[in-house]
Amino acid sequence: MAIHTSPSEAAGNRPSDDGTARRLLDSSARLSYDPLTEVDWDTPLDTSFHGASPEWSTLYGTAYWDELTDAQRKALTRQEAASVASTGIWFEMILQQMVLRDIYAKDPTDDTVQWALTEIADECRHSIMFARGAKKLQAPAYRPHRVALELGRFFKTVAFGEAAYAAILVAEEVLDVMQRDWMRDERVVPFVRTINNIHVVEESRHMKFARDETRRHLARAGRLRRRIHALLIAVAAYVIVTSMVNRKVYANAGLDEARALREAKANEHHKSMMRASCSGLMEFLDSVGLLTRPALFFYQRAHLI
Repeated sequence: MAIHTSPSEAAGNRPSDDGTARRLLDSSARLSYDPLTEVDWDTPLDTSFHGASPEWSTLYGTAYWDELTDAQRKALTRQEAASVASTGIWFEMILQQMVLRDIYAKDPTDDTVQWALTEIADECRHSIMFARGAKKLQAPAYRPHRVALELGRFFKTVAFGEAAYAAILVAEEVLDVMQRDWMRDERVVPFVRTINNIHVVEESRHMKFARDETRRHLARAGRLRRRIHALLIAVAAYVIVTSMVNRKVYANAGLDEARALREAKANEHHKSMMRASCSGLMEFLDSVGLLTRPALFFYQRAHLI
């Protein structure tokens, strides 16, 4: 997650923490899942279910949603869930590269390095799980648009310290809130509920570590670095959130893509859902001094605050 390190850290002399890494390792040993065996991959897709809680659909609450048949609504939420999963894979690939670069020259016997390796292993399993889930939802491989892909490439190259950890936290927190709703919703197809449950349980450890590392890095960050990274994190958040639902989901669900895009863009219900889901995240960013005025501009544009 953090990328650039001081010479002492590169030599493996990482400042001692409060035992967080060891506790996370112990938790992972007690409660982790193998999606290959935990998820029901064999039962054919039951199209009588949604792919996500309908209230989280980008069209829920619009005039277009009211015109859709029940089957069309379910088809749309299945495509939207697959798109969110695909975005998750994209960011998990960025995360894995940042973590590997961070621990490259560090002491592998250190609990923090071992936790980082454990997190990478989790993300590898999650990416495969999301990919298989999207395929079972009968969706294509949705990818962010080219600009987002290149910005992601730039971000993973330049982000370090609190910028990397806080951006990871943003992506994980936004997914966490919506997936907690989906995993409890009996309208959602069972295998997706299982996927969401696995992700929520395992990502809770990742979020704990990301928060702690953000605070630790900020403790030695100067005012200028803090302001630059606050903006970098906000831009990353904007790109991630606006890439979650690919515009092609509407056509693939049999809808009028142009009209769906117009109504989704103006959908105040969905904007309010996003803001509510990020209230805790925004409180945290504010508490550590990362909600600067320039950063707020991007959070507001992404409807996170």
